[in-house]
Amino acid sequence: MTDQKNHINTFIKEVSLGEAKDKRVYFLGIGGIGMSAIARYFKSRGLIVNGYDKTETALTLKLIEEGFGIHYTDDVNLMDKEASLFIYTPAIPKNHSEFNYLIDNGFPVYKRSEVLGMIINLSYNVCVAGTHGKTTTSSMIAHVLRDSDFGCNAFLGGITSNYNTNFWTSEKNVCVAEADEYDRSFLKLTPDVAVITSIDPDHLDIYENEQNFIDAFVSFSQKVKPGGLLIIKMGLDKSHESENKLTYSVDDNKSDCFAFNTMHKNGSYYFDAQIKNQVVKGLSLHMGGMHNLENAIAAIAVAKHLNISDEKIVHAIANFKGVKRRFEYIVQTPALVMIDDYAHHPQELSALIQGAKGLFADKKCTLIFQPHLYSRTRDFATGFASVLNMADEVFLLPIYPARELPIEGVNSEMIAALMNNPKVKCCSKTEIVEIIKQKLEAGEIEMLITAGAGDIDTLVEPLKNTLIK
Repeated sequence: MTDQKNHINTFIKEVSLGEAKDKRVYFLGIGGIGMSAIARYFKSRGLIVNGYDKTETALTLKLIEEGFGIHYTDDVNLMDKEASLFIYTPAIPKNHSEFNYLIDNGFPVYKRSEVLGMIINLSYNVCVAGTHGKTTTSSMIAHVLRDSDFGCNAFLGGITSNYNTNFWTSEKNVCVAEADEYDRSFLKLTPDVAVITSIDPDHLDIYENEQNFIDAFVSFSQKVKPGGLLIIKMGLDKSHESENKLTYSVDDNKSDCFAFNTMHKNGSYYFDAQIKNQVVKGLSLHMGGMHNLENAIAAIAVAKHLNISDEKIVHAIANFKGVKRRFEYIVQTPALVMIDDYAHHPQELSALIQGAKGLFADKKCTLIFQPHLYSRTRDFATGFASVLNMADEVFLLPIYPARELPIEGVNSEMIAALMNNPKVKCCSKTEIVEIIKQKLEAGEIEMLITAGAGDIDTLVEPLKNTLIK
């Protein structure tokens, strides 16, 4: 184990110094959003990067276009066995042939979180954690640092609309990274600045109970380096103590950082921000949802901590175009609005629906939701039902299984049965486009929302084409 640790430490240092060009790295699960960011890092340093993924997606096709070698069949003969480093996602099933071949034959195999930790812990790093909000917040922070010419490397959990990527590199030895709580991955990181956006229990298949989940976030907050800063949403667990801490909220003036003088118009927000003892005036955010305004407050707090000027902050927040599938406007006309979002937890759905209805209160809200994971559906069925009742009409697609096998009795129908909304219907992906087309022709579609973390995104383009014909 010590030899392997020394091996990866030496390798990562060589990569960071540009001394590992033409060496090879192999990924199991290269199409994952977090995995692909690390893959792009190695490619940017001149290494040859190949990998396996279960499914062809828009992201894997983009990676192939960028020069990555990718195959979709679990086949030992297709692997790059000459690689110096093998990286896997915890979502890889334990019976995976390629994974077991590497383990059985003593190859240097590491989890994504271990490798990310070793890469960014060589830098001054800003790490953003939270059940919800971490992708948008980390993307906002990275954008502000890039747009202001402060500079940073970025490892993000979503595709930024400004740059159409989840990774970029900079000569500045500063890194912004999304800190993923799945499989306790974020405990591999040692932030100079840590942001915690939310701690609503999730991944109970990993954590077993809510207290274990909360305890992991407490442990993450304690990973902040001496002299570092913890920025945490107001009202979260009081056990998050830090020598240097700021609280933030969307508009609670008891917090250290908050928005005020807020107005919304045409799907955008205009506001001022109080950041501890300083005020940043004339801000505008052109993406929907009050939760995203709150995310912007956290990003502004980080920028002020790094002494970025108010003028540059105002400019960067104003031209932030958002993150793909995070309150993303697909259609926005006076008559019709379509929003696509990654929401897959009851709290995320609640923020999404409230945000959309707050901005477009005069429009009927039709929502298509694809539950993600059998275990999450089982654990939060009542919560999903309660939140989905807020929409005027709901269509539930079958559960997207991801890494899981079916659980008896767990399906989308169990959510529908718990709802008291008479306008809820379970249907297939193949049916939904025609259903929406018929409703549009009948004048029943005013605001359409697609939500979920599975493959519901493949419906976005067909639905968009239906709405704008």
